[in-house]
Amino acid sequence: MKIGIVFPQTEFGNDPIAIRDYIQTAESLGYNHVLAYDHVLGANPVREGGWNGPYTHKTPFHDPFVLFSYMAGLTSAIEFATGILILPQRQTAVVAKQAATLDLLSNGRFRLGVGTGWNAIEYQALDQNFHTRGKRLDAQVKLLRQLWSGDLLQVDDKWHHINDASLNPAPARP
Repeated sequence: MKIGIVFPQTEFGNDPIAIRDYIQTAESLGYNHVLAYDHVLGANPVREGGWNGPYTHKTPFHDPFVLFSYMAGLTSAIEFATGILILPQRQTAVVAKQAATLDLLSNGRFRLGVGTGWNAIEYQALDQNFHTRGKRLDAQVKLLRQLWSGDLLQVDDKWHHINDASLNPAPARP
């Protein structure tokens, strides 16, 4: 049986030494993986129109790719998993590149979990359509798999336009 932990990012704060000690302790205790959640922005609860989410603009959320890259450099065995990365808020090719690089440089220790998210405020701020996030996610997952194949791609859908290009490096575990 494999047992993992959730990085307590909303409670933990921003001290890089504390994060180092946390991940190295988790690995030394034999945990298989650490999971981190994803949010780009937090809203002010007293903003016009209100806000009633589980976190606010004062709640820290580290970027999962940067956090896991830092942790990977400090460890050798523990795996890293997003739970979840809100993919429709991001450019697919950039995520493919970040995920492939992290997986490669951590020796295959990265797992990418994706989802649509629920926070319309983030979508608005990132200039993405909240109402088409499910359909966009479907197209993005298909494209991620194609990009990780290393093949030259011809893609022309509603959200992506790739003309005879490919991604390199590929992830350690496609």
